[in-house]
Amino acid sequence: MGKFDGRRIFVVEDETLVLFNLEDILADLGCEVVGQAMRLDQAVTQAQAVGEVDAAILDVNIGGTTVFPAAEILAQRGIPLLFATGYGRDGLPPEWQDHAVIMKPYSPQDVERALSPLLARAGA
Repeated sequence: MGKFDGRRIFVVEDETLVLFNLEDILADLGCEVVGQAMRLDQAVTQAQAVGEVDAAILDVNIGGTTVFPAAEILAQRGIPLLFATGYGRDGLPPEWQDHAVIMKPYSPQDVERALSPLLARAGA
């Protein structure tokens, strides 16, 4: 039993090992990864199509471009966003700086701490 049993998370991450690590962390927390994308075009398509989602964890830099087109779709759908970046909050454009940020590299505790308020707002 994990802290966030049954919560549904959408993940965008372009590095395979980081993606697998994040999926393991989320599984340990009891989350179900309901969609994953490693390229921006996949992220945009899935952001529009993915069903019920409690939160999304988005790597800011995806293959040399930024994840914000997908983030825009998810935000319009009311899905809480957690940005993963090596640059911290200052690396985000001003219009995205009020969203949750997790610094890479992150630990399982970092992910849990960052997701807690998002999932509480999503109606735990």
